[in-house]
Amino acid sequence: MSRTINYGLWYDFRNPAQWREDFEVFYASRLQQIAEAEQLGFNSVWLTEHHFCDDGYTPSPLVVAAAIGARTTNMHIGTNLMLLPLHDPVRMAEDCATLSLLTGGRFDLGVGIGYRQVEFDQFKRKVSHRPSLVEEGIEVIRRGWSGAPVNFAGKRFEVGDLCITPTPVHPPSILLGGMAVPAIDRAARIADGFLSTGGLGLDSYCEALLRQGKTLAEGNIVLGNWAIIAEDPEAEANRIGEHILYQTNEYIKWGAFGPPDQAKLHDNVASAVENGLYELWDADMAVAKLSKLAKDYPMISDIHFWAQFPGEPLESGNRRMRYIAEKVLPRLPRVTG
Repeated sequence: MSRTINYGLWYDFRNPAQWREDFEVFYASRLQQIAEAEQLGFNSVWLTEHHFCDDGYTPSPLVVAAAIGARTTNMHIGTNLMLLPLHDPVRMAEDCATLSLLTGGRFDLGVGIGYRQVEFDQFKRKVSHRPSLVEEGIEVIRRGWSGAPVNFAGKRFEVGDLCITPTPVHPPSILLGGMAVPAIDRAARIADGFLSTGGLGLDSYCEALLRQGKTLAEGNIVLGNWAIIAEDPEAEANRIGEHILYQTNEYIKWGAFGPPDQAKLHDNVASAVENGLYELWDADMAVAKLSKLAKDYPMISDIHFWAQFPGEPLESGNRRMRYIAEKVLPRLPRVTG
């Protein structure tokens, strides 16, 4: 079975204090960048969610997604990812249905279980309830998009004989992310696809599909890629090193890659690249690596890259974006299988 691959951009809309722009100008310029990216040949954009961050890490990706939908024509819009346990699934189903209708079916919902204690405390959720919050949340959302009454009763949610309207003409796919084996198993079992961070978990997802009695062709991988792609990628990494270090060290402090008290912060960009998710590619290497990924994992439907590192000047990201559009995208496979 053949499958079209999208290549896109990934945004967290972080605006750290040491490089702070006016937030109105910041949002407007990034939305313009995304509109220009569509014209350059990028055909997807992915948004991620966190709360209570000093740098403004976007807490409202669905609002941003609607703004992107109004400024683009064909670009696919998704979340990689939203923190489903923090949300009311009925409200999530309503908002995403509306977003799908506004964009002509160009939206997919990617979710994960989250990990920051402060977020769970404020939204009155227990970290220990994450698996059931995710599984029940996905079930409620799916029922909500069916057009039939939800009629769901579980441990965490209860929704009666109610229909969620308007019903989406094109129900979004529900994608599920994670790095631990149980999370990847859950993605294979209940989601429409797996959100992979930095290429982690690809083989585990394939194995999980088979354990679920599914074929690999039934799988779907959306891959958030952390490669830094430039004519001289080592020089590029050094040039934007402080922004790379900010990104990776903030995730480490939050516990994204394990207990923060057991993880060492990076003090230089070489260490972050060597020990993190980053890879340094020029155009030829990017084409070779991405083509091999598409061949080895034909269930990949999307690969996207960080458009801007936190605090990085807009034109700096634009240069990298234009390089990828001119030197990489025209040479990549668009269909697998």
